[in-house]
Amino acid sequence: MMQKKDFWDRHIPKNKWAQMAILLLIDTAIICLSAFLGLIVRFDLSWAAVPPEYKAVVIRYLPTYITGTLAVFLFRKMYDIVWSAAGVREALNIVGTCGIAALLQTGGMMLLQFSVPRSYYLISFVVLCGMALAVRLSYRIWVSLFGSGRRGKNGKRIMIVGAGTSGTVILKEIHTSSFVNDTVVCFVDDDKNKIGKILNGVPIEGNRNDIPKLAEKYRVDEIYIAMPAAPAQDRKDIIDICQKTDCKVKILPGIYQLLNDEVSVSKLREVQIEDLLGREPIRVDLDEIIGYVSGKTILVTGGGGSIGSELCRQIAGHNPKRLIIFDVYENNAYDIQQELKESHPELDLVVLIGSVRNTHRMESVFAKYRPDIVYHAAAHKHVPLMEDSPCEAIKNNVFGTYKTAKAADKYGTKRFVLISTDKAVNPTNIMGASKRLCEMVVQMMDARSETDFVAVRFGNVLGSNGSVIPLFKKQIEAGGPVTVTHPDIIRYFMTIPEAVSLVLQAGAYAKGGEIFVLDMGKPVKILDLAENLIRLSGYEPYVDIPIEFTGLRPGEKLYEELLMGEEGLQDTPNQLIHIGRPIEFDAEKLEKDLARLYEVANQDTEQVKALVKEMVPTYQPQGLPS
Repeated sequence: MMQKKDFWDRHIPKNKWAQMAILLLIDTAIICLSAFLGLIVRFDLSWAAVPPEYKAVVIRYLPTYITGTLAVFLFRKMYDIVWSAAGVREALNIVGTCGIAALLQTGGMMLLQFSVPRSYYLISFVVLCGMALAVRLSYRIWVSLFGSGRRGKNGKRIMIVGAGTSGTVILKEIHTSSFVNDTVVCFVDDDKNKIGKILNGVPIEGNRNDIPKLAEKYRVDEIYIAMPAAPAQDRKDIIDICQKTDCKVKILPGIYQLLNDEVSVSKLREVQIEDLLGREPIRVDLDEIIGYVSGKTILVTGGGGSIGSELCRQIAGHNPKRLIIFDVYENNAYDIQQELKESHPELDLVVLIGSVRNTHRMESVFAKYRPDIVYHAAAHKHVPLMEDSPCEAIKNNVFGTYKTAKAADKYGTKRFVLISTDKAVNPTNIMGASKRLCEMVVQMMDARSETDFVAVRFGNVLGSNGSVIPLFKKQIEAGGPVTVTHPDIIRYFMTIPEAVSLVLQAGAYAKGGEIFVLDMGKPVKILDLAENLIRLSGYEPYVDIPIEFTGLRPGEKLYEELLMGEEGLQDTPNQLIHIGRPIEFDAEKLEKDLARLYEVANQDTEQVKALVKEMVPTYQPQGLPS
């Protein structure tokens, strides 16, 4: 049996000019009817009762009336409007256009001294306006009643969370689009005044707590979360509730979509793991960033890594004089080089291969390019690997930082920004201890240099190379098991763009010697992260994908801290970025200890951990006396 919308589509030409020609013919008929009905209605619906002189006047003026009215319709772009999506604004445009046509008709007949009853002008206007509205809105009404969004024979059954502006726009698009064959079966909203009402034919059935039972009642296939203005914690809570169902969940990302009139089905995306962090994304003042990056020569060490490459992407968009990518891994460097060449062909890009551990190489790079700003992202970061190779952690992290920092001081770099980690606070592993030493090196260099040296400390980065999310995804794709070290282990998380935003903002705030710390909200249980990722992948934890606990790895803590107790916090203009008060230490002694540490590290001996513990009193390595 042919569906109604298919019948309509088969009888309406798709060609723009053919549609316009049909509307012109229909409008011509409407104009003729309004002219004659103006008299017929005036004389009690009887054509015979109309005096002959009035009939003659209307017939004589009819060609002028048709020509003038069609001209007004064309001028007012009545044939350019997409009537399948027409609304109140388009209806008012029809009324206004018909009003102008009626005024022209009245003026023309009076100018020619054609005599008709005064009520004729009002009646013909009402008929013209009513029939023009009926013809143009008939397709809109038809689609609303019988369109794809309401029929969806082979489409999905949709629940929309949020019966506000965004939800209404998405419902309207589903109802009117010829490309969407889904059915919106119900709304959910926390506003008590909306519950029980009907929005465009769809019931608002309950609040967020009713989602699981409504999903079962209406046999929902997908849930659309259309709440871009809601706080991040609310969105996270709703996602958690949605995951109790078997429905696929999509979300409208942010309030900017609503402000920029970008709300649509196409803007809905899959729920991502960062939606489950329960905090707002970090925002930075782009003007501040542009102000100190624009026109400068920028060096990014480790520029091919997760953080380094994102730094390069964002810096490239802020008009630097020259961007230098320095990395020891040629494949990573090549990838970001090709990406930036394509996205920013105007960029003066230099890509160099080398190690920050090589003093001569670093000296030659700084001597040749004289960078104004250095972002030092080059480091070994994997905790278990560094526990087995502690000397490499020291040689690369500590002395790579020291050599790069000394080159920056020697060749007049304005600012040096170290990428640090929350693992530097009360470290229990050599990687964290090495990054704490890097922070101390930066503070020591700042005290004796014209260069502003600062450090930026943040937690785990979602999606970065070697982080738990890519690992979990691989394990889920393989059918499991997903491995978690401990059921109670927690971590602070941020996205790569957030991490880079913090680094860039720190560069703008830098005065020298600071350790910038991000307010990362509540820590996240790794077990919750694993369970949520399994659900987002369409599986049931412990049923479809098992989770195994493997035990804490060497040097791993149950929780990470962002500040040592002595440091305290100082606010910045960005309320989510703070400055830790530096812990005092003897710089002269540190320099002597660094010389001794360099010798020990290059001997590749386990004694390096004992020496690091002397230099970093908060370091509590396993297997050594506290």
